[in-house]
Amino acid sequence: MSQIKGPGIFLAQFCQDDAPFNNLKSICHWVANLGYKAVQIPTWDKRLFDLTLAYQSETYCDEVKGIVSDAGLSISELSTHLQGQLIAVHPCYDKQFDGFSPDEFKNKPLTRTQWAIEQVSMAAKVSQSLGLNAHATFSGALLWQTVYPWPQRPPGLVEDGFSELAKRWLPLLNKFEDVGVDVCYELHPGEDLHDGITFERFLAATGNHERVNILYDPSHFLLQQLDYLAFIDIYHERIKAFHVKDAEFRPNGRSGVYGGYQNWQQRPGRFRSLGDGQIDFKQIFSKLTQYGYNGWAVLEWECCLKHPTDGAREGASFIEKHLIRTPDYAFDDFASSGTDQSLNRSILGL
Repeated sequence: MSQIKGPGIFLAQFCQDDAPFNNLKSICHWVANLGYKAVQIPTWDKRLFDLTLAYQSETYCDEVKGIVSDAGLSISELSTHLQGQLIAVHPCYDKQFDGFSPDEFKNKPLTRTQWAIEQVSMAAKVSQSLGLNAHATFSGALLWQTVYPWPQRPPGLVEDGFSELAKRWLPLLNKFEDVGVDVCYELHPGEDLHDGITFERFLAATGNHERVNILYDPSHFLLQQLDYLAFIDIYHERIKAFHVKDAEFRPNGRSGVYGGYQNWQQRPGRFRSLGDGQIDFKQIFSKLTQYGYNGWAVLEWECCLKHPTDGAREGASFIEKHLIRTPDYAFDDFASSGTDQSLNRSILGL
């Protein structure tokens, strides 16, 4: 049986201007000392990683691999979450998402989209140069402002939206196909790919492209009140990356799924540090192991209550305890009578 690798950690939420969080070498040693075995690297933060330089220079890629390896770590995946978001942005969100791009593209949505496409395209080649087989990203969204059907969505709107989203992504998916790397979309509210049905719509719109896959993060499903365990049963063949993030949902008489525009501490649904929420990770790790997932289990820390360094420290041991070492033989092999066709026929009364 295959075995999940871990623990890994997504570095995006820990990047700061202060040491040891301000460069790749020091942050890698910090997470290694906590017990992590891999890092998922955000490609938009040049304090840690320069995507353009990596695209242009194999020497730089070798330097990055050396820095990570010297800390006793591996790279689980590169992430283009912010750039992927910008591949499809409805105009009503332009001002809010301008912060995801360099200053020279602000108030220039078409130029910003082209920049984002080029960024994700570069990530395909760089992933290959780093020896990776999976890539983490967001899909972007053209339809999210219509997620609740009031006013009523006109016929064909959803189909047209997914057709356009697929049109933008297909050339990129083909680039990832050329280098043998899976594109793993984190299914996330705010993206047009945010649950199983929307993933299926996009998959169909791309002609069931082999590189369309899933970054499984149960926290986003709990907050949507989706069955995150049944999701694995349905989509396990497409799950190629895994964010280990906890969450809780405690509705009350004043607020529910939509949160009432409240901040994270007051919302009924909120992200929590590992072990502090409601998600059944024992069953998640069991199901993923059962279905042969052999990628990384990567902590994505987001909690509105606990300090990030405490969450990171506790997260390493939490993931380690949930990893399942698969057996070399079946537990009941001791009772096997061996393979004997004549015996089998005799037992069958033949």
